[in-house]
Amino acid sequence: MTGRRRRAPERRVRRTGAVAGGAAVVVAGAVAAAFAFWPGGDGEPTGAGTSTAARSGTSPGAQPSPTRSYPLSQAPRTIPAVREHTPARGPGWRPASGARVVVRDEALADEGRLIAGELKLTYAGRTGAEDGDVELGLDHGGAGPESYTLTVKNRRVTITAPAEAGVFYGTRTLKQEVHGGGTAPEGVVNDRPAKAQRGFMLDIARKHFTADWIEDRVRELGDLKFNQLGLHFSDDQGFRIESDTHPEIVSKEHLSKAEVRRIIDLAASRHIDVVPEIDSPGHLGAVIAAHPDLQLRNVSGVATRGAVDISDPAAANLVDDLLNEYADLFPGPYWHLGGDEYQALTVSNPAASFPQLATAARTKYGPGASVADLATGWLNDRAAVVHGHDRTARAWNDGFFRGGQVEADADLQVAYWTGKEIGARLPVEYLSEGRKVINYNDEYLYYVLGEPQTFVYPTGQRIYEQWTPLVLRGSTAVSAKYDSQILGGSFAVWCDRSTAQTQDQVAAGVRMPLRATVQKLWDPRKPALSWADFKALANRLG
Repeated sequence: MTGRRRRAPERRVRRTGAVAGGAAVVVAGAVAAAFAFWPGGDGEPTGAGTSTAARSGTSPGAQPSPTRSYPLSQAPRTIPAVREHTPARGPGWRPASGARVVVRDEALADEGRLIAGELKLTYAGRTGAEDGDVELGLDHGGAGPESYTLTVKNRRVTITAPAEAGVFYGTRTLKQEVHGGGTAPEGVVNDRPAKAQRGFMLDIARKHFTADWIEDRVRELGDLKFNQLGLHFSDDQGFRIESDTHPEIVSKEHLSKAEVRRIIDLAASRHIDVVPEIDSPGHLGAVIAAHPDLQLRNVSGVATRGAVDISDPAAANLVDDLLNEYADLFPGPYWHLGGDEYQALTVSNPAASFPQLATAARTKYGPGASVADLATGWLNDRAAVVHGHDRTARAWNDGFFRGGQVEADADLQVAYWTGKEIGARLPVEYLSEGRKVINYNDEYLYYVLGEPQTFVYPTGQRIYEQWTPLVLRGSTAVSAKYDSQILGGSFAVWCDRSTAQTQDQVAAGVRMPLRATVQKLWDPRKPALSWADFKALANRLG
């Protein structure tokens, strides 16, 4: 609702929002530039100036000084936009000489030191807030662990949240507010994400990315309030992380475990979970190169690219060795098992083409079992391994098959990326089964190097204007009744033609798509800013 509110007989103040308790609440990112006056700084608030007593040379006590009057503040412009801002009248806040960051809880020391360093303030620990300070605190109210409240009042900033993650996100909002000499507007921000999983997935198997480059992306993701980084590090073209159990499979160009730990530690400081992926039973070409005896062969003895023979227990043992090894390296709560594009299931008659798989399926699951059942059993067995490490597992949607005697583990989350697979299942099939889904829609969220097949580089504008988390396949949204089952989404970089772009070109290419994606994952409403204004804001914030 937009209207006018009379503040004084001689002037009117325009404001945007719904009136609650006499204060306007600005929501959905309907914002303008923040009011930039600062006491003692480079501007004077409306109504401020030399008093009559001062001008006449009389004692200050002889006549009361007029009360300073400020315009009603406007909501900050940030990416993603804040969900709710209650405006107020006051000078706002910006970093000043002598200002400090203080914390109410020692658990917030890392968040406090980070924002203090970024804003060139002094970190003062648990010393109590004073004028000009930023104070961080834990408050067990709120709308979830990632929600936060940011209050600018009495020349101070207070950020509170139920958990450290929410406080961190509040500091990201503050950092954007004051970027480039801006001012955090007076008032209260109440903010929270719409979706719990906000991810960026990087294919480091087909293309080697340096640790420094990945760390730069972690910093970028943190400032944008993403909370997951997926690393797809095993595929036909390479295996890119040092291994102690199977060093023979590791590619020449790879990340050391020390580099991975550094990435994980940096991600943790930004409240980002790193989600590893060892795709199986397909996409294992780098493993097969060192273990050719594990490769799947058809009835004529022809090898199947990238696929291991899932009737051979040695294949399962090797993959489980890796899952167990890397569970000690990656401490996060999620694990991606892949499960897609197993080539034995792309032929017209899998049982006839691969009789050893058909025999193994019947032996393990009964006379009516199929090769698809054997593949589902493989996925379930790998899920059991990561469940044993207290991880939640996900797999690509084309690793789930309809019918059959073996059902995929009920706790497996569906990473929905395509509707192009053989026997494609609509998203509603997974949702109607009660499954949790993460949106990787290849129509909008796939950045595939070299644009092979029908892929084109996604644009931030198309994501911003057309995509929502409900759009799981193509450009058609599923019913809003399934919203709670869609846990979030992930923008993905795939390196099918690894030399098509340098890593710096990749960073530039995904810059605006990442910003558009997180805007749509953070706030479910239609963005208030036009694409042109959103892009200009992104350019201003850097």
